[in-house]
Amino acid sequence: MTTILAIDDEESILRVVEAYLIAEGYTVELAQDGPGGLAAFRRYKPDLVILDVMLPGLNGLDVLQQIRRESDVYVLMLTAKSEEVDRVVGLTVGADDYLTKPFSPRELVARVKAILRRGRGETDENATLSFPHLRIDPRRYEVWRDDSPIELTTLEFKLLHALASYSGMVISRQQLLERIWGYDYFGEDRVVDVHIGHLRQKLEPDPSNPRYILTVRGVGYKFEDK
Repeated sequence: MTTILAIDDEESILRVVEAYLIAEGYTVELAQDGPGGLAAFRRYKPDLVILDVMLPGLNGLDVLQQIRRESDVYVLMLTAKSEEVDRVVGLTVGADDYLTKPFSPRELVARVKAILRRGRGETDENATLSFPHLRIDPRRYEVWRDDSPIELTTLEFKLLHALASYSGMVISRQQLLERIWGYDYFGEDRVVDVHIGHLRQKLEPDPSNPRYILTVRGVGYKFEDK
């Protein structure tokens, strides 16, 4: 059974996370500070750690650094909106993904499932993504729809790959900006819409009625291939 360790100093968050993950069939262990989190990590040897940045005793980034000295376990960081620098540092140190507070418990579960689907033998950056109609190969920057190759620009490919890596999940414009354009981008977020439009023109059989890149009004986009 898959074991998940959640480390957060807010008990209310831990209880919600625990309830949702147990409902999905995971074994869940909890800790409320940095030293306790490290001790629990060494004791339970979890398959994935949900790690808050702001922790008493030892902050989350220090905990992450120590975990990376001992293990390549998956780590999902939790950060506040104001902690952009911490997100960058966390991903640099070795976090697999991050989620910004406040978050939807359902999104957390979806992120956990997406991370656990990755194979450590082939990282998320170079794994081929295969779906019923689309195949996306980031090593060659190639996209195939059924048996037909789709020619995309580098930016369009990165957008598609970012969305397809979290198939079925809603990705906000801001998240796409951070992943594709970088954390230091301060331009208009509608640039995402423009490039999504270009991507749809090439990818979708009917761009006016998209089946792969779906708009979630007021939030962002999600990828589906059923």
